[in-house]
This record gives sequence, structure tokens and C-alpha cells, in this order.
Amino acid sequence: MTEEDYKNGQVLLIDKPLTWTSFQAVNKIRWHIKQQFKIKKIKVGHAGTLDPLATGLLIICTGKQTKEINTYQGQIKEYTGVFTIGATTPSYDLETEIDKIYSTEHITKELLQHTTKQFIGEIQQKPPIFSAIKKDGKRLYELARKGETTEIKARTVTVSEFEITKFAANEVHFRIVCSKGTYIRSIAYDFGIALNSGAHLSVLRRTKIGDFHVDDAVSIEAFINNLNPDFLNKEP
Repeated sequence: MTEEDYKNGQVLLIDKPLTWTSFQAVNKIRWHIKQQFKIKKIKVGHAGTLDPLATGLLIICTGKQTKEINTYQGQIKEYTGVFTIGATTPSYDLETEIDKIYSTEHITKELLQHTTKQFIGEIQQKPPIFSAIKKDGKRLYELARKGETTEIKARTVTVSEFEITKFAANEVHFRIVCSKGTYIRSIAYDFGIALNSGAHLSVLRRTKIGDFHVDDAVSIEAFINNLNPDFLNKEP
């Protein structure tokens, strides 16, 4: 593609790697586009944050296509992953250490299947304290990492599909289709409570956004290599 192609607008499907922030992925791609075409400025943004500990589909828009970011953000999303039953963490995932242990002897496949029904349809959930939501101008995770507590209001989200695909050794493998703004970490936490136990999110992968599928996405390295192999080993 040419410089004009990127300025007129492209929708890039990226398979975000583990530990990368969505901002890092955008920054990396922007830098390489600027270097390739020797330009000082180009708009690049993503259509929906993925946590650093999540992998999968990240829609990145360039140029005039960034005007459509809100449209993509509002589309239905699909995730797969793993809930670990019997323990909770303050962040509801593996960002923080386990803080409580719970019994799991009573949990069966039948109980798991029955419990998923409580989470299908419109549900109320509180976002994790370790999230990027802003309150009084500060990100919640900034307050959480300082040990500060704050009241978080519940919000309505929609889960259209919730499927348990495997259960073994206290690991619940799942597939969830949900609306914008749904926190899978919060579902993990609330799912543990509904089981009369505890749970946290240990694996998360975004597989679809609207009609876009992660199978059609490329790694950041593959994108850079396709752009120009000479830049592959250069770092911003």
C-alpha cells in the first residue's frame, strides 16, 4: 500500500500479543508507517482496548478511517478464555496475586452449565477497580495501584452467548459473545460468587468484533515485515 492509502484510511486487523498494551501496538504501527513513507504525522487509533494480559483481535484504523472507530467499538464482540475456579485476585485476573482461596469440591459440570444461564441477557456488572475507566480525571487502575478505594457504579451490559467448552482441574474454558463495555474479568469474578466459590480470569483472547475475525488478523511483526522488511529490527 502507498502513503495515500494509509492517509485515506485503512482498517488493519492485528493479533495483539500477550503483555502488550493496545497503545503500544498503535504506537508501533504508527512509527513504522511514518518511517516507511518519511512523513511527520498520520492518524492511527484502535477500536477497543485489549488488556495487556489479553491477546487477539485489535482493530487499528489509519487516516480518515479513524472517524469510524466509534462504529467499530460499538459492535458485538466474541471472546474465548479460561476462568480459574477456587481463587480470586484484586484485579480479577493475573495482574495481581491471589488474595483468597475458596472450596471447589461442590462444583460440577452441571452446576457450571446451570450457572451460565444467570449471565445471559442484560446483566448488571461493576467494572474492575483495575480498569482504564476514568473517575474524577484519573484512571481507576491508577487509584487501585496506590491502594486507594473508590465506589464504582454498576452498568448494564448484554451477554448474548455464554458457553462452557471444557472443564478440568478447576479451569473453566469458555466462549462469550457480548456487547461493548462488557468486562470479562468482572464476569469471571461474579461467576465465582454465583458458584458459591471464587474465580478469576487466567486466559483471554478476543476472537471477533462484528464481522471481523482474528483468523484474518496478522501479528505486528508480520505487518511491519509486509510494510518494509528493512524496518523489522528497528525500534521506536
